[in-house]
Amino acid sequence: MAGRFSEKVCLVTGGGSGIGLATAQQFASEGAKVLIIDLNPAHGDQAVQTITDAGGQAAFAKCDVGDSVQVQAAVKMAVDKWGRIDVLVNNAAMMTFLPTVELPDDAWDHVLRVNLKGVFMFCKCAIPHMPPGSAIVNTSSVHAHETEAGVGPYAASKGGMEAFVRVLVQELETQKIRVNCVAPGAVNTPMLWNNPNVKSGKEKIQGAVGQPADIAAAICFLASPEARFVNGTTLVVDGARLDIL
Repeated sequence: MAGRFSEKVCLVTGGGSGIGLATAQQFASEGAKVLIIDLNPAHGDQAVQTITDAGGQAAFAKCDVGDSVQVQAAVKMAVDKWGRIDVLVNNAAMMTFLPTVELPDDAWDHVLRVNLKGVFMFCKCAIPHMPPGSAIVNTSSVHAHETEAGVGPYAASKGGMEAFVRVLVQELETQKIRVNCVAPGAVNTPMLWNNPNVKSGKEKIQGAVGQPADIAAAICFLASPEARFVNGTTLVVDGARLDIL
């Protein structure tokens, strides 16, 4: 299967649903060998089935992205199977919806563990197996730029992710590995519609609601050779939501 990612090895965390699944499907449709990394085995297995039924190549690794042993095992699986890693997409994330003074300590820790520590650990483990010309793309959020009450650890994790990227690009300059972020706005995924503020009507979704494929297209662009001069930046893909807020 020819394409921008022909014979490339692409890892996608949170690849079993939503933006991660759309990204994995896009990579596979353009010739990549995709490792779908997800905590939910049913989602992961179904994602692999969907890709292979369409003629693509994919495998699944069950992984809690906040667990260093499981992260190392997922990276090892990709390297043992395909020999290297060309693209890493850190997409797995979670949210809470409580004011800071009501937020349990362990809830803060859990969000940062998944959303930020997971990015750190996958980068740490994958980078030694990434050849020059490889790319890392992290899924940030408009919440890193403009946010709302009740989502403190999520906004902090996404802001931290973007700051972490600014460090990585300097550390990886000689290795010729690019690192960027995509910051989605409102996207038609369970994370959006399960938001209790959206359900109750407290939060009004202003502007367009994107599809997972819209974000996947941006991620795949940043991971591709077309973006060879794009490094250390955040591409906002929000249907102009930040302009409306």
